[in-house]
Amino acid sequence: MDRREDLRAADVDRQFVAERLKAALDEGRLSLHEYDDRLREAYAARTYGDLDRLLVDLPPVQPAQRSQVVPASPAQGAANPTAAQEPERPERRGFPKWIFAAWSGWLTVSIIVNVIWLLTGAEGDYWPKWVMGPWGAVLLAGTINGLVWGGQHKDDSKAARRRARQERRQARRGY
Repeated sequence: MDRREDLRAADVDRQFVAERLKAALDEGRLSLHEYDDRLREAYAARTYGDLDRLLVDLPPVQPAQRSQVVPASPAQGAANPTAAQEPERPERRGFPKWIFAAWSGWLTVSIIVNVIWLLTGAEGDYWPKWVMGPWGAVLLAGTINGLVWGGQHKDDSKAARRRARQERRQARRGY
């Protein structure tokens, strides 16, 4: 019988480890450099053993119902057990993260094509406009649509269901 460490990992396993590493980064358990290195290794991993080595020094994630963390005072939610189980959703202020995510790729590619254009002499037709223009127009329309109709918020519950499904699959596989 094959040992678990030698079995090939699937894409969903790599994604689970990537999400666990992101949680560790958000908790302050990993530096940005460590996170970047481990994330690169996670997506290059071939076996469960490769993935396990990336998580070995991180504590396991406990569901909120089984967490041993207890609020310090009644003001923090000890008097109300439902308040301790359901974290408050932070108030959304400022620049929505999804806009940054949507436009960061465009900005990166725009910088690259402009640098190439400048390094090749910057003469003649300004060809980067054919890369930046159509893509930017589509992104602008999507951004306006998302801001007006709140499209990003509508997908929050769908993403939460998808994450819960993925966590159940990982629990069955032994992660």
